[in-house]
Amino acid sequence: MAWRVIDTADEVWHVQAAAERRVDEKLWQLTLSFRCYGGDRKSSAFWATYPLESGSKSSLFALADRIQDDELRDVLAQHSP
Repeated sequence: MAWRVIDTADEVWHVQAAAERRVDEKLWQLTLSFRCYGGDRKSSAFWATYPLESGSKSSLFALADRIQDDELRDVLAQHSP
């Protein structure tokens, strides 16, 4: 199940949020999975870290819910060839 579905031009991207905590770190970092369905990039996918951190996973996901679709499109634009 996609957390968000983002449309850009002729592509549909399914975005999934994940929490990641590195060894010896106290904060959880938000990482986003992008998977494309449609357009020229059939089955294209990538992972991107997003500049959100929190001491708890639930707080991190609550912050992630506030991310606007345009901000997710900006992440897509940064990772497009």
